[in-house]
Amino acid sequence: MGTVLVLGGRSEIGLEVARRLAPGSTVVLAARRHTDLDDEEKALLDAGAAAVDRVEFDADDLARHRAVLDSVVAAHGRLDTVVVAFGILGEQARAEREVEHALAVVHTDYVAHVAVLTHLAQVLRAQGSGDLVVFSSVAGARVRRANYVYGSAKAGLDGFASGLADALHGTGVRLLLVRPGFVVGRMTEGMAPAPFSSTPAQVAEATVRALRAGRGEVWVPGVLRPLFGVLRHAPRALWRRMPR
Repeated sequence: MGTVLVLGGRSEIGLEVARRLAPGSTVVLAARRHTDLDDEEKALLDAGAAAVDRVEFDADDLARHRAVLDSVVAAHGRLDTVVVAFGILGEQARAEREVEHALAVVHTDYVAHVAVLTHLAQVLRAQGSGDLVVFSSVAGARVRRANYVYGSAKAGLDGFASGLADALHGTGVRLLLVRPGFVVGRMTEGMAPAPFSSTPAQVAEATVRALRAGRGEVWVPGVLRPLFGVLRHAPRALWRRMPR
């Protein structure tokens, strides 16, 4: 029950999380071209959502973030769970050639997250409760040469979200930081899956289990946590040859 807000209403992982939280809840999908979310709305209603609303949201339009959040609160009251699921992968080779593309990746995957999470923390603090779900990545656990632009943005986000979680401790607001490995889905279509890959459904299942258990972070799959505990210390000469 309650209101679930998904920022990035087309995200495969975000929608899979919302489907699992949908029964009896109002789900708000925030995305660009929000009028084109018919299939996503139907999937959530079929999953048992009491209602589905859509709002226009462009993550890169920082000046509009607070107005979007305020409009959702005005329409639906308190926010029980907010899933921050927007992001882009970008093209590493292009980012090395074009400064503008590198900046676009960092803007969406880091700067826009810092902006909206700061607003969300204020909103949820004011209501005294609520859950925030933030998707980092193992790409940010130790940045690899093969995708260092994306990885650096995720590393920044991971650090910011970790610090925000500590800042929210004791306020009634909880932040769950999710660190998936390679996810086989629309964003990675055409790419060879990496070891220990997962699907959006598997990431969502682990996310919702962790959310309901009150955990602060989760790696998907779980084996990545001890694995990266070791890989953090791999020699740089070896690490720079690691694939994405």
